[in-house]
Amino acid sequence: MKKIKRALISVSDKKNIKPLLNCLKKFKIEIISSGGTYKKIKKLNYICTEVSDYTGFKEILDGRVKTLHPKIHAGILNKRNNKSHQQDLINNKFENIDLVIVNFYPFEETLKSTNDHKKIIENIDVGGPTMVRAAAKNYNNVTVITSNSQYQELINELKKFNGSTSQEFRERMSQVAFTETAYYDSLISNYFNRITNNYFPKKKVFYGNLIEKLRYGENPHQKSAIYSQNNFLNIKQLHGKQLSYNNYNDIFSALTISKSLPKNIGLVITKHANPCGVSILKNSVQCYKSALACDPVSAFGGIVSCNFKVNKKLALEMNKLFLEVIIGNNFDVSALKILKKKKKLRLIDASDFNPNEILKFSSIDKNILLQSEDNNEFKKKDFKIVSKKRPTKSQFDDLIFAFNVCRYVKSNAIVLVSNKKTIGIGSGQPSRLDSCQIAVNKMKKFTNPTSDIVAASDAFFPFIDGIEKLIQSGVKAIIQPSGSINDKEIIRFANETGTVLIFSKTRHFRH
Repeated sequence: MKKIKRALISVSDKKNIKPLLNCLKKFKIEIISSGGTYKKIKKLNYICTEVSDYTGFKEILDGRVKTLHPKIHAGILNKRNNKSHQQDLINNKFENIDLVIVNFYPFEETLKSTNDHKKIIENIDVGGPTMVRAAAKNYNNVTVITSNSQYQELINELKKFNGSTSQEFRERMSQVAFTETAYYDSLISNYFNRITNNYFPKKKVFYGNLIEKLRYGENPHQKSAIYSQNNFLNIKQLHGKQLSYNNYNDIFSALTISKSLPKNIGLVITKHANPCGVSILKNSVQCYKSALACDPVSAFGGIVSCNFKVNKKLALEMNKLFLEVIIGNNFDVSALKILKKKKKLRLIDASDFNPNEILKFSSIDKNILLQSEDNNEFKKKDFKIVSKKRPTKSQFDDLIFAFNVCRYVKSNAIVLVSNKKTIGIGSGQPSRLDSCQIAVNKMKKFTNPTSDIVAASDAFFPFIDGIEKLIQSGVKAIIQPSGSINDKEIIRFANETGTVLIFSKTRHFRH
């Protein structure tokens, strides 16, 4: 046990401080403070010594230097059982500081509220993290508190041990404190990397807040949790069972696709992070029905992500099928009433979800792969018509839609589209020819297109066998990246068969 005789309090967030001050007063703990915290404590009528009076050195540089003083840091850092340390304190007339209660300038909140660089810089705390690190390092002798959410724990500890704290408590608070300083510094590091466009610095620091420990990972024997760079997710669960690792993975995959569709238009059905039906028809019910028709077997137990508000008519239609998750840009009250009848069905409001993160990463062991997201908006200037036959406007629109869907399908990917809806998707095959066959088979099994069929491939066709399979199945126009040594042969074959062929300037694998 370590008796607390003297505490230093310097907090930016001053909420819930009164119960703590009551407890410190009860155990006759001396309080040192500075700036706004000192004023707050005095206003609440508690006895407090200002840091400048304690050190005998006034604040300078507009408050930038106030707690950075040997009397403060020697009081925190000295080892109580070290004779040399204790002699140094006696020689300098310094005293022990046994409790440090500090939370930092609101750098993270400032980033969210302003782009003013000068204001952001002024909200980088220096003295606070320095004191916290010192106290955390010396946890054998000093207690450190870094959040008002820990106040009650401290109060309970002091009451339990009559004004003292246990080794176990100090060590646990130290672990939290070092995480807090690391998190704070990571925010600053990432801010400077961002404003200098240095996305791949020599040393990369990741940060996140624990949102939830999940029941398990992809399988029951795996542990799992979800973190966010915010203190919250930008999706909101309105109903249903707790979300699992696989649910989150599928939700984010579905949202990435649906948010790439035209504003407030379109719907995607996904299964195991792969789309099995996508439509951009304006009527919401017809949009859903057409996406479902692409592969109704795979859609069973899948996830529907609507890029619009879910209404009553659509809810009645979706309620006919077993689905794990339904996502919308909010829900009508009547739609919620219908869908909530299924107790386990997860309903997600994604109206605040905006996938604008520049980087995405995957990891294995201690290695991390980083890349920018493949989310550029396609425009007609990004493509080149290489066949003699030119596409109609509706064909060109369908081709761009198909190509957009294709980049979110696991490679090798083939997407067949007719009249603003997918009618066949072949995904995740080692052979592009196999993906063509799967897409064609699904089209023949589930749909009977009455309009022109177009096809998209996420990478070039190395041989004519792939596009030959598509053309024989009724495809009238094809879009693909260029880059094969056989591009000229592919173009020649398209011209011989009277097929529209468009080359993309970019490739779009998704492994």
